[in-house]
Amino acid sequence: MKFTFGITTNNGVLTSKIVESIRREKIPEYEIIVIGSTLVTGEDIINISFDENQKFGWITKKKNIITERAKFDNIVYMHDYICLNDSWYQGQLQAGEYFSIRMDKIINNDGSRFRDWCLWAHNDNFMDSLLGNTGLLLPYEFENLSRFMYISGSYWVAKKSVMQQFPLNEDLVWGQGEDVEWSKRVRSVYNFTMNQNSSVF
Repeated sequence: MKFTFGITTNNGVLTSKIVESIRREKIPEYEIIVIGSTLVTGEDIINISFDENQKFGWITKKKNIITERAKFDNIVYMHDYICLNDSWYQGQLQAGEYFSIRMDKIINNDGSRFRDWCLWAHNDNFMDSLLGNTGLLLPYEFENLSRFMYISGSYWVAKKSVMQQFPLNEDLVWGQGEDVEWSKRVRSVYNFTMNQNSSVF
């Protein structure tokens, strides 16, 4: 499997650690696109400058640029505070190529789960009354609930063709529910899949 890793950043402080975690996986074919301020360089790195004064928190634009520039069909979207855990690549190989939008485990430093496999509480359907005002982390084994879920914008894996069909809404910026808005559009066509073999932190 070939991967494009797209890292969005605005200060580049942790980017070198993220890149190290990718390089440790010894993936035969990959590239790393870093968009925003960064100090990392290398043959595997594509640095794309970004004027942060255009619009504060404009991560939707950054992620759409990653989609446009990606060389490989499997794109990993990462914020600049996410690193790969060991054996991430082996877990991807186990899960296989056949997916549209994939989530891996996202683990906090204390071992708890971050927003990885999530129900959304405001779907305008019968599930809303069951969930109250907050979403819910689903057990990883629960499948076929995509139409009630959302993908957290901090990290996900998707096919380039899917992201070209459903780009992020550039009218929205960080903190405006851009990930929820995108999830609601894309889940009407594609199912989300959970890969328990790989994790990030």
